[in-house]
Amino acid sequence: MLRRPLAGLVAAALGRVPSDGMSGPRPVVLSGPSGAGKSTLLKRLLQEHSGIFGFSVSHTTRDPRPGEENGKDYYFVTREVMQQDITAGDFIEHAEFSGNLYGTSKAAVRAVQAMNRICLLDVDLQGVRNIKTTDLRPIFIFVQPPSLDVLEQRLRLRNTETEESLSKRLIAARADMESSKEPGLFDLVIVNDNLDKAYHVLEEALLEEIKKAQGSCHS
Repeated sequence: MLRRPLAGLVAAALGRVPSDGMSGPRPVVLSGPSGAGKSTLLKRLLQEHSGIFGFSVSHTTRDPRPGEENGKDYYFVTREVMQQDITAGDFIEHAEFSGNLYGTSKAAVRAVQAMNRICLLDVDLQGVRNIKTTDLRPIFIFVQPPSLDVLEQRLRLRNTETEESLSKRLIAARADMESSKEPGLFDLVIVNDNLDKAYHVLEEALLEEIKKAQGSCHS
């Protein structure tokens, strides 16, 4: 059901980005282990800077968790539909984790940019590497927990993981935290040991882009 509108929007608005297409505020890519606090930081940015940021809703083939809404938290689609769109070149990045596909469509990013908002993307490390090969030119920020022990506590408190999936997430988190040290991969690494502090570091890093977006809103 989502496939044709996605393809239609891509055909109408995308292709290669023209040189003047990125003259506004740069998109922002947040990455980091599940449980590091990315979603909380993203939501706070959206709340405290209403009309400045817009969230690029990702696609996934996994089932919705309790309270998640289609089109708000994710676009929940079948593997067949998502594979067709990936083959058609409609995704900026995609990856597979725990048997499910995740990805960011070009249309989702452009829909945010069409509203003159800073596009926020939440992607994994593989997605970061994929986006680096595009002409999107975002700011890359990695959010990590103070330690793997703290991350495990946070994930257990969610009560949404089996022991098997928890183990997989912790192994992936360790690898991600090591990869985040790779020179040039991220513009900023934020250790989320205190949410308020982490948020203010994030906000300060994006201040220049926020001012750009505010200027375009008032122009």
